[in-house]
Amino acid sequence: MRTRTVELPTPDGAMAVYEAMPDGDARGAVIVIQEAFGVNDHIEDVARRFAEAGYLAVAPALFHRAGGGVAPYDDFSQVMPLFAGLTDDGVLDDVDATLAHLHSLGFADGQVGIVGFCFGGRVTFLVSLRRTIGAGVGFYGGGITHDSQGMAGPLAGEAESLRTPWLGLFGDEDQMIPVGGVEDLRASLAGVSVPTEICRYEGAGHGFHCDARDSYHAPSAQDGWERTLDWFATHLG
Repeated sequence: MRTRTVELPTPDGAMAVYEAMPDGDARGAVIVIQEAFGVNDHIEDVARRFAEAGYLAVAPALFHRAGGGVAPYDDFSQVMPLFAGLTDDGVLDDVDATLAHLHSLGFADGQVGIVGFCFGGRVTFLVSLRRTIGAGVGFYGGGITHDSQGMAGPLAGEAESLRTPWLGLFGDEDQMIPVGGVEDLRASLAGVSVPTEICRYEGAGHGFHCDARDSYHAPSAQDGWERTLDWFATHLG
């Protein structure tokens, strides 16, 4: 495996992207979208896990408009300043820049998946609504079923226009995302034209996949990871 950080141009300036490349030919590419805490050691580790599974993984640092950086998990007061200047349109610009980079490396849109956690879980739903790529996976994405983190309003009302196969993974003990909202989302996805799936985990709270947080829930994290790899194996052409 090889890793590097590259800088990509966006309409709002340069954006750093952490890249993890597998040994040998990649079976596809995965865009890893950060939590609300930035592209930290954990997100870089997730990218390397995808590389170990045979994918070229890239993690764009979406907080470049505020000067970049990360926030610690135990001090949320440092989080919101990182969001300064970031909008849904800006997120899409950043993802488009990342896709252009992947195109330059030989990947077509159908060979690209996107996965995100927390804030990034919402981003995967946004991208799956507005762009057509191979597949999307969202872990405990706040702001899909309700207002969250100062971003634009909930996205579930647009579910019928979903363009990319999407898998949503949620914890039943998540205080930020009520179970009722998750079930409303499941219902809203019932008639869409692309494959979708919602999975809930009993006993898991927000951040259950992150082994750097107290909320880590190992059985749910392992199952979610396996489902993610299966989703990408099925849908990335």
